[in-house]
Amino acid sequence: MRLRTIDDLGDLAGRRVFVRVDFNVPLIGGEVADDLRIRATLPTITELLERGAGLVLASHLGRPKGEVVDDRRMAPVARRLEELLGRPVEALEEVVGEAVEAACSSLRPGEVALLENLRFDRGEEANDSVFADRLAALADAYVDDAFGASHRAPASVVALAERLPAAAGRLLQREVEVLGRLRDDPEEPYVAVLGGAKVSDKLGAIEALVERVDALLIGGAMAFTFLAADGVEVGSSLVEPERFDEVRRARKLADERGVLIQLPEDVVVAPEASLDARRGTVRATEIPRGQMGLDIGPRTVEEFARTLADARTILWNGPMGVFELEPFSAGTRGVARAIAAAPAFSVVGGGDSLAAVRKEELEGAFDHLSTGGGASLEFLEGRELPGIAVLEEGP
Repeated sequence: MRLRTIDDLGDLAGRRVFVRVDFNVPLIGGEVADDLRIRATLPTITELLERGAGLVLASHLGRPKGEVVDDRRMAPVARRLEELLGRPVEALEEVVGEAVEAACSSLRPGEVALLENLRFDRGEEANDSVFADRLAALADAYVDDAFGASHRAPASVVALAERLPAAAGRLLQREVEVLGRLRDDPEEPYVAVLGGAKVSDKLGAIEALVERVDALLIGGAMAFTFLAADGVEVGSSLVEPERFDEVRRARKLADERGVLIQLPEDVVVAPEASLDARRGTVRATEIPRGQMGLDIGPRTVEEFARTLADARTILWNGPMGVFELEPFSAGTRGVARAIAAAPAFSVVGGGDSLAAVRKEELEGAFDHLSTGGGASLEFLEGRELPGIAVLEEGP
């Protein structure tokens, strides 16, 4: 796979470039709470500015579903970007319209404007051609640096790339290179660590990974569906009975291929997920009724760490427990440290996993922090991502 990149756009001096970014970041009290996704696209933004372009940036934020929602406006994002860039960023108050067209047409080299939340307009998620035409009229070229949106086909990702000279930004380019390495040519032993609440969210990834990895370590609430499918009593832990057959099929395939599926040996339990809930640690096969598993236990962290220590390639996506509550965060932190200590090419993705890495100040210990989330997993499954396909070079 070869993507068209910024290098293929030629001379950008004096041109306006529409850059689709993924600034879908958490806001608390009207300020950006985690700027990882903003910082991740700075290399692309900086390079384009240094090459003399004026930039029209655009992103979605949350799920406003075509309505204007004040706490989903892009102004806080513009303020944070301005701080990181060290130059003004004009936060426009609309997505399209005469005022937007006037502001973008007057952009000079080195100037930056950020459109209002793309999802305030229903045309974005509907991939509306008229909406795409209006966006295309704002610029002379298009750069997609929003890997996290590449598995969907909104107007700003696919239709816009079909209307302007289009290329991948440096972040998107890096994501495809790194994840392509994991999908097509990983160094062995290759270990994948998956967590999160629902096994249904990751079944496709599990089935694809079983074909490639040497070991699959499963934590988070999704582990209880695996345990329950084996007839284990899991108390009131989150379980998806409708996925039992698929889970059993994945385990059978793993057995046939000699892939180790490692489930929790012990778990931290409580009657409910709350800060003051009375908690304890029990064997994963002996969860009392009325108790729910909310984190992997210390023995499991040790066993996972032993497997990870021998790995040469590691993929991690999803927390090991209810990471946002401190009493149930130790498992996720322990896995983060174990991966960081392993002599492996390590890739982490998913919001909670990335948050754990940042909280432990381990960013530098990982080879790649993927901003993709669901897009990362779909790419690894081998699916065609619309936002990637539209940027591929022809045969």
